Amino acid sequence: MKAILDTHTFLWAIAEEDKLSRRARQIYTGSNDLWLSVVSVWEILIKVQIGKLPFPEPAGPYLTKKLAKDHIEILPITLDHVLQTEALPPHHRDPFDRMLIAQSIHQGWPIITADPWFGRYPVDVIW
Repeated sequence: MKAILDTHTFLWAIAEEDKLSRRARQIYTGSNDLWLSVVSVWEILIKVQIGKLPFPEPAGPYLTKKLAKDHIEILPITLDHVLQTEALPPHHRDPFDRMLIAQSIHQGWPIITADPWFGRYPVDVIW
């Protein structure tokens, strides 16, 4: 199965696994084709820079190491993904989450998230 990881899902999987639902943990550790959007990497780096997210080492090398270890692919942002955001109703105001929703819709892949707002969009939410 191909699926997109929400930012918090990835962070919990690499540092606070007990916060994941049983299903999310099974999918993360199973033989699935998991993707982390470049928008999530950007969001993480911003949070690290402003002091909202502590990392045990510099964020870039740390994330790169975790992505490789867990076989997570990076999903780039394409023009089609950006254009998809125009059709989204304004249920969710967070621009990072709106991009993840647009990517999920465009790719036709479910998104693994605990965020209840994602369910207001035509995406397959896994939690």
